Amino acid sequence: MTSNVLPSMQQPPSSRRLHMPLPETNTLSSTRYLVPLGRLLFSLIFLASVPGHFKASTIAYAAQAGTPLPAVLVPVSGILALLGGLSILLGYHARIGALLIALFLIPVTLIMHAFWSIPDPGMAQMQMVMFMKNLSMLGAALLVMHFGSGPVSLDARRDVRERGA
Repeated sequence: MTSNVLPSMQQPPSSRRLHMPLPETNTLSSTRYLVPLGRLLFSLIFLASVPGHFKASTIAYAAQAGTPLPAVLVPVSGILALLGGLSILLGYHARIGALLIALFLIPVTLIMHAFWSIPDPGMAQMQMVMFMKNLSMLGAALLVMHFGSGPVSLDARRDVRERGA
């Protein structure tokens, strides 16, 4: 009888690798450019939303949705989105940037997209889609928190300089 378990899974848990190693920064493979492209695509939504966080209409909308202290928290969330988005985009302390994005996403998702409390089925469905979108972005932020910015980033350049020094 053959086993369907991968050889790496047959090793005792203490000897298994906890995560995949990051590729070398001098890899010539074209796939290394997928990481900065992914960081760009991920950060765009946060960076594009920043100006709206300082508009009276956005603050009023957040107040209507039940955000406490909207005149303070909405601009603060804009700052989190800006700093986290730039950090991830540039790959500069991307783990911290991803933490800022997570701190932005958790309350925004729970307060602004509370689909379960909306009586209109159409609006509830729209907010559920937005809620799920935010959950997927939170998942991506958690991945960046774990794996970092990857190759072709300011973090990778800093790491190469530190190893060479």
